[in-house]
Parts: sequence; C-alpha cells; structure tokens
Amino acid sequence: MTVTFGDRDYSLVMFDLDDTLAPSKSPLDDAMVDVLRRLLQRSLVAIISGGRYEQFRTQVLERIGGIDEVANLHLMPTCGTQYVRYTDGRWETVYAEDLTDDQKHRTLTTLETGANELGLWETQTWGPILEDRGSQITYSALGQSAPVDAKKSWDPDGAKKEALRAYAAQRLPDLEVRSGGSTSVDVTRKGIDKAYGAGKLMEILDLGIDDILFFGDRLDEGGNDRPVQDLGITSVAVGDWRDTLGRLSVILGD
Repeated sequence: MTVTFGDRDYSLVMFDLDDTLAPSKSPLDDAMVDVLRRLLQRSLVAIISGGRYEQFRTQVLERIGGIDEVANLHLMPTCGTQYVRYTDGRWETVYAEDLTDDQKHRTLTTLETGANELGLWETQTWGPILEDRGSQITYSALGQSAPVDAKKSWDPDGAKKEALRAYAAQRLPDLEVRSGGSTSVDVTRKGIDKAYGAGKLMEILDLGIDDILFFGDRLDEGGNDRPVQDLGITSVAVGDWRDTLGRLSVILGD
C-alpha cells in the first residue's frame, strides 16, 4: 500500500490537523472526509496535532465513521506526546509522555505571567485560555472554543505568539516550548515534539524516514510542524485545508 508524490512512493501520509485537514477546532469538511476515506484505502495515515484525543474524535473520527480501513489510521494527540491506535475494536493509548506536577505548575504560571506582562491576556474569550492536556500545556489566547475568524485576526503575522513563546522558552529551559495553532503556544517535555512522535511511530510501524510524506501549515522556523521536516521527512507546506485537499486530490488521481 503506497501513494506516489513527485517521483517517490510513500507508505504513510502524515498530517497536522488544524488548518491542514480542517479549520481550527472544526470538523472535517465533507470533501476532506471523502478524500481521507479513499486515502486510507491506499496507504497508512497518521494525524499529529496539538489537540487532545477528544478533539481528534470530534474533528475526525465522528466524521469519517466506522470504515473498514480505520485500522490504517494512527492518531498522535498533543504534538505526538501521545499515540492512539485502533486495536480489537477500540481506540487504545499506546504511550503518553505526561508532564510532572512540578512541570505543569511552572508552565501554567509562566504562561499566565508572560501573557499578562506582554499584554496578551485577553478578557473576551471562548473557553479556558490555559489547558492541561496531561502531556502538554497549551495557551490559547482567545480560549479553546474561539471562532475561526476571531483567531485568524488576532495574530495574523504570528508576532504575539512568538513573543510569548520566547518569553516562556527562556524561563522553562528544561521544557519544549513551541508556537502551536493560530493563537496557541504548546509546552511539552524537552525533546518531546512532533519529530519525537514521528520517530516513535516509525519505530512501532517499522518504517523509515523515506516512507513518510508529511503535510503541515506550520513548517516555518519555530512552528510546531517544523520538527518533522527537520527530521528529514519529505514535508509539504500548505496554506490551509483547502490547499491540502487540492494536493491530495492530485495524488489520488482526481
């Protein structure tokens, strides 16, 4: 089972989720559901993103349904700090690189202090600004459930996120601090990022770097998709989910 991109065949196609397969925190579009179902008939598929498993379930699993090829789908929540797969009729967690209580406390304090000092602690929000995802702490400037349009307009050039990321990284040198989605900053254990998740998946599935094709919207320096590219995996930068949809349609021969 392979798909062809350029002049090479790939056994696994890996994706970021928000703004790569779907609008931020939103379910897959009907057209993307159709393409993913067909892709799962042709190759293994992995989704690696900053959200919790519950977010994957809402955005992806409830949309694609109980297709026969679901065993070909591999989920890596919280930037690859967790790995969930379908085994014996259920989704099971294979590993979770959880933060310690001390790491969580220091991270939450640093992010809140930094956001206030930098003038980034918003008062009009949709849900919690800070979230403990077990293996990852996430700062979402407008809250976890903010509408897509509000998130797009909050930090169009990424300067606000970068300011907070740099602030937190300086004060949390023992942890990994990366710019996440359109309004978020993610903190995980040191060295535990999307490259770590991709490496673990390759080990578990007995794949090599040349077997994987990756699509992400944050391949810029400091972006949370960049570690996958830096690992040497063929990576495709996309503008949004519609861009991904068009490229996948070409791969599938539409």
